[in-house]
Amino acid sequence: MSSAKTEREQAAKLPSGDVVGILLQQHARIRDLFGEVKTARGDQKKQVFDELRAVLAVHETAEEMIVRPAAMKAAGEAEAEARNHEEEEANKVLAELETMDIGSAEFDALLAEFEQSVIDHAEHEEREEFPAILRGCDEDQLKSLGSRLVAVEKMAPTHPHPTAAGSPTAQWTTGPFAALLDRAKDAINSAKPGN
Repeated sequence: MSSAKTEREQAAKLPSGDVVGILLQQHARIRDLFGEVKTARGDQKKQVFDELRAVLAVHETAEEMIVRPAAMKAAGEAEAEARNHEEEEANKVLAELETMDIGSAEFDALLAEFEQSVIDHAEHEEREEFPAILRGCDEDQLKSLGSRLVAVEKMAPTHPHPTAAGSPTAQWTTGPFAALLDRAKDAINSAKPGN
């Protein structure tokens, strides 16, 4: 089983801007955020969960749009489709978590299950997809994918959208519109008293 520390160490060995290095850093941050959500209480828990939700939504969207096509070529269609399916399922659970009472035992139980599925998904990527991409792309291609990933993340939705999840085509067609709405919603919510 990988850890945030291991992911950061692996990322540090890769050239700056390498797509796999960027993704490994993000996986480490996601692990950290899960830990923070589990230990936080009250408003802090909501704030950390909102950050986790946004990071996951952005990360998964960008992977589907940028990484999956490269993975399909390097690791094969079955591998890419398996990861897309996992992301589709994760998106549904994330949407459910978003509607739950964050202080409830039900939220904590579902969050624990969700964390395990996210970690399993990340480890599949790190074991199957990332090595194939590293073998199948030269340094310039890896940096180009990294630049494109970062650009897409700046425009990706910050909330789960299960109808688009798992489909790079749907992400390209609906993602920009969903992102505009999500970012407007986030701005309005952050302007509310108490946020």
